Amino acid sequence: MQDFLAAIGLVLVIEGLVYGGFPALARKLAAEVLSMPENMLRIGGLAAIAIGVGIVWLVRG
Repeated sequence: MQDFLAAIGLVLVIEGLVYGGFPALARKLAAEVLSMPENMLRIGGLAAIAIGVGIVWLVRG
């Protein structure tokens, strides 16, 4: 459970860096996401999941 909470904290830090440090970039990225087709978003999300699981597996395994 501690590892899960630490991971959530790291996600919040990274997102906070983007929104707090580069608000113009965050707006541009949000506009890009709105114009992307649903299939591209789904593929990108699934790829992110696979990469994340792979990283955790390598680090924790």
